[in-house]
Amino acid sequence: MKKDMEKIDELIKEALTEEEAAFYDELEEQGLLGKIWGAYRGKVGWMAIVMTIMHLVVFIGFLFCAIQFFNSELTKDLIKWASGGFMCLMALTMLKLYIWMQMDKNDVLRELKRVELQVAALSSKVNEQE
Repeated sequence: MKKDMEKIDELIKEALTEEEAAFYDELEEQGLLGKIWGAYRGKVGWMAIVMTIMHLVVFIGFLFCAIQFFNSELTKDLIKWASGGFMCLMALTMLKLYIWMQMDKNDVLRELKRVELQVAALSSKVNEQE
């Protein structure tokens, strides 16, 4: 299967001009770190930065709740700090999901651009043959 994909990629690159081939190479699948950094670029990159700052603030809040929980002796206080810690963990999960959804969105957009490029190359070939 992998060899078939490599053959298809080579056929596509042969059909493209040098400029289009260079653009196609930029659309290759990224590693995890590339995807993470990609979430901080673009039109909503500022939002990912804000979410990261909020992530740090909520994590500090969780640490505070955990410390207070272990220092408490009353049941009422234990419940209060455990609830606060649980809420912080839920908020951390939601903030983490936002970044992962941004990374997934970038992957989908990258694949759409690859398909658009392939359709444009096919269209230009069809127009040349007519």
